Amino acid sequence: MSEKVVLTYGTFDLFHIGHLNLLRRLRQLGDRLLVGVSTDEFSKLKGKQPIISFTDRAEIIRALRCVDGVFPEECWEQKAGDIRKHCVSVFGMGSDWEGRFDELKAYCEVIYLPRTEGISSTEIRKTLKILDRAHTRELKQALDLVSSIVERLD
Repeated sequence: MSEKVVLTYGTFDLFHIGHLNLLRRLRQLGDRLLVGVSTDEFSKLKGKQPIISFTDRAEIIRALRCVDGVFPEECWEQKAGDIRKHCVSVFGMGSDWEGRFDELKAYCEVIYLPRTEGISSTEIRKTLKILDRAHTRELKQALDLVSSIVERLD
């Protein structure tokens, strides 16, 4: 009996529990889980600006017990070749990609798993931007206070 290989891809920037849940669920679908991590250059083509470098993101994914192999994702078109190269049985992605990879059904089973509620890299980024703005306002208020003190000293 041949082993069942599962394949997924992602940027995995700002790694969070949703990423881990998805990878664990995918690993349960087969004997091995392979993960293509988007390179910094490909991430930019997808409209994403990773905070964590490709090298570090790949190392984080490689360190997970549920992951058996990691390689760079450099373009949209490589998926079919990777499926053939690694004898993939199941291609899986989060449900936010529903329908986007159905053409791969010609090569293997394609599944879309539900996302973890309440967490996403996009939401984390939004929170960081809000916190950054709040911090900027606090700094401006402090500078205004210092300026008013200096003016009174003149």
